Amino acid sequence: MNPIYEKLMQCQRSLRGLTDFQPRMALVLGTGLGNFADGIRVVQTVEYSDIVGFPVSTVEGHRGRYVFGYIDAVPVVVMQGRVHYYEGYEMADVVLPIRLMKCMGAEILMATNASGGIRESFRAGDLMLISDHIASFVPSPLRGANLDELGPRFPDMTEAYDPALRAIIRAAAVKENIPLQEGVYLQLPGPQFETPAEIRMARALGADAVGMSTACEVIAARHMGMRVCGISCVSNLAAGMTGGPLLHEEVQQNADLAAPRFQALVRKSIAAIAKSI
Repeated sequence: MNPIYEKLMQCQRSLRGLTDFQPRMALVLGTGLGNFADGIRVVQTVEYSDIVGFPVSTVEGHRGRYVFGYIDAVPVVVMQGRVHYYEGYEMADVVLPIRLMKCMGAEILMATNASGGIRESFRAGDLMLISDHIASFVPSPLRGANLDELGPRFPDMTEAYDPALRAIIRAAAVKENIPLQEGVYLQLPGPQFETPAEIRMARALGADAVGMSTACEVIAARHMGMRVCGISCVSNLAAGMTGGPLLHEEVQQNADLAAPRFQALVRKSIAAIAKSI
């Protein structure tokens, strides 16, 4: 058996020994949304460290657990803290939590993150619906022998971010009077912030925002046939755009300020998506 698949099955057996909850949707909480899970109707929580073989987040502010519960009547599994490639994990471990949520029954993934704004019209605190991504600068989570049990060797990524789900999120933003940008997200490996030259490169490639997560997770989810949508909080303007240095504290502060709008949009979008499926 492929060792990556064997590890995934080990994690599934371990998790099923802790909960039998059956989620319909999966949500990954990015910076600024860490407390979102506290507002759902929680049924159970499982610490990542309690799942045999599961990678554990080392980033400050990422709590490191699955939260199982309901948003309205929608059964959801929430990742309260993700694992990043820059933490030193292999890419297969970075996306293992996504694959495990699919194995638990989730058919739709909503990925959220904090990002640096590249588009000149962006301002810190803007919310951006992800329309597409560029993942060419990080290893593909599908590298190596294909896991035929999970998906095809060459999965299509033409519509990685489901057009129908994006339309629902746009409508939810309008209904709640929440300003919403839309654009292309580019993932770089990190953990260092980008240089001004790298930001100019990203802009030339067509990116509107840049970060250190998400795209690899979306690839793994699409490989398994999940429908995907994503929302990014532009927590700062990227390097070279303000004349000042980039600080993680600034990212966290701006993400926290945007959190009420971000949480409202995520909650309303999930409820609306549930009515459509």
